Amino acid sequence: MLANLTMDGLRKAAEAGEIDTVLICMVDMQGRLMGKRLHVSHFLGSGHRESHCCNYLLATDLPMYTVEGYAATSWRKGYGDYVLRPDLDTLRLVPWLDGTAMVLCDVLDHHTHEPVPHSPRQMLKRQLERLEALGYGAAMATELEFFLFRGTAEEIRRGGHKLDPISGYSEDYHIFQTTKEEGILRPLRNHLVAAGIPVEGTKGEAEIGQAELNLRYGEGLLAADYHTIAKHAAKEIAWANGATASFLPKWRADRVGSASHVHLSLTKGGTPAFHDPEAEHGLSATGRSFLAGLLRGAPEATVFLAPYVNSYKRFRKGTFAPTRCVWSVDNRTAGFRLVGEGTASVRIECRIGGSDLNPYLALAALLAAGIAGLEEGLELSPPVRGDAYENAADAPEIPLTLRAATEALRGSALLRRAMGDAVVEHYVRAAEWEQEAFDAAVTDWEIARGFELA
Repeated sequence: MLANLTMDGLRKAAEAGEIDTVLICMVDMQGRLMGKRLHVSHFLGSGHRESHCCNYLLATDLPMYTVEGYAATSWRKGYGDYVLRPDLDTLRLVPWLDGTAMVLCDVLDHHTHEPVPHSPRQMLKRQLERLEALGYGAAMATELEFFLFRGTAEEIRRGGHKLDPISGYSEDYHIFQTTKEEGILRPLRNHLVAAGIPVEGTKGEAEIGQAELNLRYGEGLLAADYHTIAKHAAKEIAWANGATASFLPKWRADRVGSASHVHLSLTKGGTPAFHDPEAEHGLSATGRSFLAGLLRGAPEATVFLAPYVNSYKRFRKGTFAPTRCVWSVDNRTAGFRLVGEGTASVRIECRIGGSDLNPYLALAALLAAGIAGLEEGLELSPPVRGDAYENAADAPEIPLTLRAATEALRGSALLRRAMGDAVVEHYVRAAEWEQEAFDAAVTDWEIARGFELA
């Protein structure tokens, strides 16, 4: 059966008894799929046109607490509805769930039926429209790193939070160790391909119990759609196999964290716009200005790449996570790495983002920064050579705390121009609340340090 469904294909599958459930899903601020399970008959009858959800889904935190301080919705405004409008181009099978299809939805204002500006999918669409107005398209891909733990999250919670990684030693590129994880990763690869998600492969990563899933690039929204569905699939397939896939970037202070590296390039008229065989490194003037914009805008965009307090525990010297807003050629110590030097596939890899990023927000922010570089014709600084942790001490730092990143976003004229004041203020409030919630918490570290000795 075809993975990507048409309405006619869905109707035939329903008549044959092969599909009985359709997931209609929006993407929330955290990058998760939220929505409803519709019986296929209702979806085919009217649900394919629109459905509804509470507008608090774009104003809650990770545990779905109703946070005060948002202008878009609140207790005072009564938490009304949004309209969910299925994007039928995203209709697909969910092969790891019996009899199930899925469709992603755009989020519309209930009264005007206009797109909600702070909806993650709409935020990315807006930047893609700005890029298209300049004559360019975007080709992007994300890498998904995550940790695999024995036991489901429910079992781990009942057992007192003992975390047991699925492997006992670093498995970076390790074939024997990753053979032991094939009960989870093989169905993940195969089910995603059957769902129309173009998987390149999986590999062991540089830490105990850490895996990486690589997806082929997608144009426009596709890269973010692929990432979101793949992350959701990893969690569900791990759960079905009695394990947990965790996208928390840093679960132990003495272990390397998980990232989500973002690969970006532009096209013009269907040809690579970053490639110029006569230019240094094969990087065109367009690519140089775009990269210069990324470097300048990275501190202001960091909240969208590292949205939580835990995200910032990654940024440590000697961990393959960057600490400076510099670029390099095929060098994993810098915030931005030039990949494919001298070839038609030359591209920029942003290494700042953590495994917990929302891909729509991350890609939107990076595109906004790169577009500013194009519009202003920014000049690119020379690349850093060698160890960027040591050799770029004078370069701008990546914000090393959520508090610092929040202030950079609050003061960002660049992102306010690109996204609008209301959108920026919405995500500033999200970051503020994350910090407030952490500041109010009593951590295990505090108890262990001071319970007896204070």
